[in-house]
Amino acid sequence: MSDLAPVERRLSAALERIARHLDKAPAAAGKPARGSVFGLGARTEPQPDPEQAALVASLRDALDKERAANAQLSERVHQVKQRQETTIAQLERRLARLTEQLDLQSLEMLRLKKANAKLIEANTGLREAQVEAFPDATLINRSISAELEALQAERRAEMAEMEEILAELKPLVAADAR
Repeated sequence: MSDLAPVERRLSAALERIARHLDKAPAAAGKPARGSVFGLGARTEPQPDPEQAALVASLRDALDKERAANAQLSERVHQVKQRQETTIAQLERRLARLTEQLDLQSLEMLRLKKANAKLIEANTGLREAQVEAFPDATLINRSISAELEALQAERRAEMAEMEEILAELKPLVAADAR
């Protein structure tokens, strides 16, 4: 891609020179000859020789070919830019989705850690009460409640992981369906 820019500049400069050269030739043909008054009594201009006419025709053909090549290159550059923009947009959407999934998993992991810490604390209290042979109903309730929270947090973490897996599989399934 970066190699096309210098070539395109050189091509444009060459086309400009050719166009200027062609514009000068017809302008000189329309002027009256020197030494004449209002073009009267002037010597006739010599007709351009066939070699010059052939040269001008070949230069015009070359100019047309270079313009066509320049247009093709410009179109190719435009197509490449479009593909890059599309790819970048797709990657940005995927990055946003993955970032959202990572945030969700982080939140679920934090909940799971908190629930497990509560469960450990409640079970420790229950074990200590059991050693004393006097289990308190509040400790048992706290333990069961903490265990329930831990199970719920674990389920949410698993659901977040499943959603991530499904999000990765959806594009593959859609591609296979085409």
